[in-house]
Amino acid sequence: MEPNSKSTLPQGTAPRGSVPTYRGSFAVMTVLFFMWGFMTVFNDILIPRFKEAFTLDYFQAMLVQFAFFGAYFIGALSYFLISAMTGDPIARIGYKNGLVIGLVISAAGSAIFWPAATVLSYPLFLIALFVVGLGFAVLQIAANPYVTILGPERTASSRLNFAQAFNSVGTTIGPLIGGFLIFQYFASSGAHGAASVKVPYIAFCAVFLLLTVIFLMIHLPHVGEGEAKRGAGALKYPHVVLGVVAIFMYVGGEVSIGSSIINFLGQRSVAGLAPVEASKYVSLFWGGMLIGRFMGAVELSEMKMRNKQIFMLAIPVVAFSILGALRGWSVVKNYLPLLVLCWVLFQFGKALAGRTLLIFSAAIVVLLLMAIVSGGALAMWCVVGVGLFTSIGWPNIFSLALDGTGIYKSQVSSLLVMAILGGALLPPLQGHIADIAGLQISYIVPLIAYSYVGFYGWMGHRIGKRRAVTRPDPVP
Repeated sequence: MEPNSKSTLPQGTAPRGSVPTYRGSFAVMTVLFFMWGFMTVFNDILIPRFKEAFTLDYFQAMLVQFAFFGAYFIGALSYFLISAMTGDPIARIGYKNGLVIGLVISAAGSAIFWPAATVLSYPLFLIALFVVGLGFAVLQIAANPYVTILGPERTASSRLNFAQAFNSVGTTIGPLIGGFLIFQYFASSGAHGAASVKVPYIAFCAVFLLLTVIFLMIHLPHVGEGEAKRGAGALKYPHVVLGVVAIFMYVGGEVSIGSSIINFLGQRSVAGLAPVEASKYVSLFWGGMLIGRFMGAVELSEMKMRNKQIFMLAIPVVAFSILGALRGWSVVKNYLPLLVLCWVLFQFGKALAGRTLLIFSAAIVVLLLMAIVSGGALAMWCVVGVGLFTSIGWPNIFSLALDGTGIYKSQVSSLLVMAILGGALLPPLQGHIADIAGLQISYIVPLIAYSYVGFYGWMGHRIGKRRAVTRPDPVP
C-alpha cells in the first residue's frame, strides 16, 4: 500500500509502521477465483458442443471465446474511460460493491442461456457469454488488486498465485463435470445437443445470486481505496503499458490452447480421442495450472527456507499421487517428467517473479515447438504440459505491472483486464490458421504469444520501473 494513498482501514488495524494482513477477507476472495475459473473453462466444452450442434467451422466455433473475452475488453475499457473522466469508481464505491455488481451481471448472463437453449440460437448463446464476460470483467478489476493489497506488496505475487490456484481448482474440475454434463448426462444429437447447457448455466445463475447475498452480508476491509483522481495516470508507467501487452499475449495464448485441445487430441495423428475422453486431458491441462500456482505461491512467499523446500517437494509428489489414483499410473507416468522439470525451473527462478516468468515462458515455447513438429503421444503431452508452465503467468504479470502504481492500482487493473481481449482475438486467429494449414500448425499463434510473455519477464517489467517507483504518482 503506497504511503501517499489516502486509505481507510477497518477498526483494529495494525499500528502505523506495520502492514496488516487480512486472512479472513483473503479466504472469502478465493471463492470468486474458483467460480470464474470453473465457468471460464466451460467455454472449452461449449466450443466442440456448439461446433457439432450448429455445424460450425473452427473460426465460427471460436466466436465463443471472442464473445466471452471481448466482453472483458468492452467492460474494462468502459471502466478505464469512466475512471479517466470522473475518477476511479472503485475508489468511490469500494471493492465490496464492485464485487457485488460483477456478480449480479454474471448471474444475468447465465440466465440468458435458458432462452438461448430453448430457441436453439447460436447468436443468443454468444450474447449470453458476452454478458457473463462483462460481469467477470468487473470482478477481475476489483478482485485482483484487492488481493495484492491484502498484505505486504513484496509478497503480492505469492498471494495472487495462491488465489489463482483456487481459480485453477475450478478449471481442473470444470472439464470433468462439464464434459460429463454436456456430452453425456444432458446430451442429445443434432442441433438439440445445444440444449444440454440449460441446467448447468441456470445452476451458475443461482450460485452467483447466492454469492451476491453473502458478499452483501459480510464485512470486507476498506483497504487501498485512494482518492478518486481524474485522468489516465496509469498510462504514464512504462512497465504498465508493456504489462498490458503481456496480459494480452498470455491470455490469448492460454485460451487458444485450451479452446483447441479437445479437437487437437481428437486428431488421428495425435491421439484420436473422443470428446468426452479428451475432456479429461483438458482437466489435466488446467490441473497443471493448479499445481504450478500452489508451487509459485510457496516459492514467491517469505516462508522459511526449510519449510519452503519441504512444500516445494510435497506439492508435486502429492499431486502426482492423486493423479495416479484418479487416472491410473499408466497414464500419468508420462506427466512425471513435466513435474520434475517444473520443480527444477522453480529453482532456477530463485523466487523472483520476473525471472520465473521468463524461464517458464521459454519452456512453453519449446513445448509448443515440439508439438508442432512432432505427433502422437509426444505432441499430446507437450500440449497438455503447457498448463503446468503457464500457471504463474497471470499472477506474476499482474503483480509486476501493479508494482509501484500507488492510487492508480484499480485503473492499472482495468487496463490489464482490458488486455484479456487477447482471449477474444487470438483463438479465432488460430482457428483461421487451422482451417487453412491444419490445427497442429496453428499452434504457432500461442508460441509467438508466449515469446513476448518471456520478454516481459526478462526485461519488460523493468523498463521505466525505477522512475515509476522513485518519483511521486504522476499528475494527470
